[in-house]
Amino acid sequence: MDYLHPSPKLWRLRQVQLATVAVPVVLLATVLGALSSASAAAAAFLATLAATAAAAVSLRRRVLSWGYAEREDDLVVTRGVLVQRITVVPYGRMQFLDVTAGPFERSFGLATVQLHTAAAASDARIPGLAAAEAARLRDRLALLGEARAAGL
Repeated sequence: MDYLHPSPKLWRLRQVQLATVAVPVVLLATVLGALSSASAAAAAFLATLAATAAAAVSLRRRVLSWGYAEREDDLVVTRGVLVQRITVVPYGRMQFLDVTAGPFERSFGLATVQLHTAAAASDARIPGLAAAEAARLRDRLALLGEARAAGL
């Protein structure tokens, strides 16, 4: 089964979010280290830089782990790096769909589709979709959900 993945813009969004936090932390650690000594400043800078690089690698793997596939009777959503999760949501079990976009997502033209079912544990989320794709997916899933639920 071929999975569709979030937009590459999601990775750029995560980089901006990481930089928004990491740059001030790196600068603060360097300044605080400089107040002690030059070697402390260098150590603080390198330590926070290494932590930022590790966070970037982790974020990249998380972004790449998201995927979804529209099948005949259900939607499959995959995610996870260490613990991989596969969520299968039958179209007839969907109760409602949300499309959300926070300020960062809107600035990148992205949105998140959230599927809700009666069982809270089976809710699925697909982040980082282009806004037009999120709207198309929402409309398609709502149509399929109504068609499948009508027979119950």
